[in-house]
Amino acid sequence: MKNPKVRALATMAALALVLTSCAQSDRDTGSESGDDNTGGTSTEDGGDSTGDGDGDAAGNSDATFIFGAAGAPTTFDPFYASDGETFRITRQIFQNLIGIEPGGSDAVPELATEWSSEDGLVWDFKIQEGVKFHDGTDLNAEAVCYNFERWADQNEAGMAPSGAYYYGNDFGFGEDSLYESCEATEEYNARVTVTRVTGKFPMVLSQSSYAIQSPTAMEEYNANDIKLEGDAFVFPEYAQEHPTGTGPFKFASYDNAGGTVTITRNDDYWGDPAGVKEIVFKIIPDENARRQELEAGTIHGYDLPNPVDWQALEDAGNQVLIRDPFNILYLALNPVADPQLKDPLVRQALYHALNREQFVSTQLPEGAEVATQFMPNTVSGYDESIEAYEYDVEKAKSLLEQAGKSDLTIELWYPSEVSRPYMPDPQRVFDAVKTDWEAAGITVEPVTKPWAGGYLDDAQAGRAASFFLGWTGDLNSADNFLCAFFCGDDNQFGTVEYDFHDELQDAIAAADAEADEATREQLYKDLNSKIMSPEWLIGLPISHSPPAIVVGANVEGLIPSPLTAEDFSTITITE
Repeated sequence: MKNPKVRALATMAALALVLTSCAQSDRDTGSESGDDNTGGTSTEDGGDSTGDGDGDAAGNSDATFIFGAAGAPTTFDPFYASDGETFRITRQIFQNLIGIEPGGSDAVPELATEWSSEDGLVWDFKIQEGVKFHDGTDLNAEAVCYNFERWADQNEAGMAPSGAYYYGNDFGFGEDSLYESCEATEEYNARVTVTRVTGKFPMVLSQSSYAIQSPTAMEEYNANDIKLEGDAFVFPEYAQEHPTGTGPFKFASYDNAGGTVTITRNDDYWGDPAGVKEIVFKIIPDENARRQELEAGTIHGYDLPNPVDWQALEDAGNQVLIRDPFNILYLALNPVADPQLKDPLVRQALYHALNREQFVSTQLPEGAEVATQFMPNTVSGYDESIEAYEYDVEKAKSLLEQAGKSDLTIELWYPSEVSRPYMPDPQRVFDAVKTDWEAAGITVEPVTKPWAGGYLDDAQAGRAASFFLGWTGDLNSADNFLCAFFCGDDNQFGTVEYDFHDELQDAIAAADAEADEATREQLYKDLNSKIMSPEWLIGLPISHSPPAIVVGANVEGLIPSPLTAEDFSTITITE
């Protein structure tokens, strides 16, 4: 039997016919421009060979695959997660109604075999039959609706900006929520009603946060009992010890002191059995230490090797698998944390002081590009006419003088204990920007915190004046980038402090609600142009980078994903 994700590729053309034109997602719209960049042609070949060639041997393997993780997971409940280290683990445990093609960014059936709508508001999802959660609970339409209702029914902590982060951005809570209802019209048909037509639904359901979880386990272990104590979230027992999905692996343990997470093969999995018996995620914050452990054979792979090490890693016999770029590194500016940033002259000065060309050429791998806007050029709505802000130290000084800020002092935040696809080495990124800003007479006050130890929460909650973050797209959609950054009164850029905040919110909503693809694309182009205009310049996009994942010579079957959404169940280890 083939991997269900790969097998489903053959049905996608037929499924596309049942989706009404008014409800086309931006992933569909963008797939034509992105096919060459997502490996859509080669994916089917690679997927089939993995499913057919390794299926029997994979099921009998007793091997343990050890992966060097850059940081600790924040939780094991993907609904409350927003970071890649968490999703890398939960992606192996859980599945979604809609999946992503191996090696690409387009949608394929996963726990839903098909979906359709006549008006873009009422959607029917046919649920895969014969699937059970890890605790033996049946997957059916009632279980699916339980998940939809659970997402919408959050307490105050869950509705906080960095609580149910994705849901708050994608659906929202209360009267303005995109979600209206879910009804099990048949045992295996879930009817979901949304409040408005949007280009992102239903493809948004492919995001890791919308994994379908066991109603039995969530109820028994109080999955929604998330608490906010000070600036930190305290997750319920379910999220810490009992995450229960339908995927090829089951949660086994988290040794916090030892820094390891262990998941084991689900022998009752409804698809092809995983190729290894066990996966151990070994938390190794230092990238050099991860490389040394790979060289010593104590781990089988790690993500985001430093580009300067790629050749040496390959020369040593390892496999450096390079993903297509589908990301953005940016420097966010938040006037809530620092009112000086309300002045557009200050924001312009900070941007002109950055030597991004030098940064990209010296710090990032071949194929990296200077960013001109907050999305990669393969996404529909990218505006080719936007020109990069030129590097001009004297102009930066002049703008600061005009603003009365020649002696500007600013906090610059950067994370530790993490490596991200768009930011392989945060320390080097910080050093480069600090050097550039100081050359323009700006005093930089460094602030660093562990990625999962305060940095991400503080940045998203508006407590950092200027900080590095980035985004790897979850799906081929302009809204997935722009709304993730700028939607809402409490977004990480603090746009509520700007006079144009309401105009920005209205423009994002209008583009997302536009049914006509060509019109929607132009609306996003216009919006990108405004965001990067001198009058707005909400933040400072820096670069797009092709990230890599490295595994040892004895690892087979791993398909690199431009979304960094690798499925580890296809991996086998040879002697």
